Amino acid sequence: MDGNDELIQRFYAAFDRGDGDEMAACYTADATFSDPVFPDLHGEEVGGMWRMLTGRSTDLEVELREHSAEGDAGSARWIATYTFGRTGNHVVNDVRATFRFEGGLIAEHRDEFDFWKWSRQAMGTMGTLLGWGPILRNAVRRRAGADLREFLATSQVLGVE
Repeated sequence: MDGNDELIQRFYAAFDRGDGDEMAACYTADATFSDPVFPDLHGEEVGGMWRMLTGRSTDLEVELREHSAEGDAGSARWIATYTFGRTGNHVVNDVRATFRFEGGLIAEHRDEFDFWKWSRQAMGTMGTLLGWGPILRNAVRRRAGADLREFLATSQVLGVE
């Protein structure tokens, strides 16, 4: 089995266990990450995001459905099932991931999912009415970015990272 394919499996096993530290250890120091909510993360922000998300979740389940790696590229399809904390709504998010590897670690990671489908589940009526356009997406991005900055600042003060 390809070492990068094993890395994908290690990453999602850690995600399912809620182990943000192990997830962060799968990335290079200068890694990049992008998805519809966190569109442009770099370096410590990437691991910080996973630590924040796994640390807040009480019922997260992650299922790795498909995965492959060849050379320095890889992909995965995974399903996250959880309760969205801000509303208490149940979410099942079907995500496609692409990776670029460097030195046995993830250097670039991009997740793609249907934001409107996610927002309808996570935010109910507001997501149904506004999730298809930029207003809600931008508001969600601003809030997520602010949450991450606060989490990283608190983690640095406490010496957690």
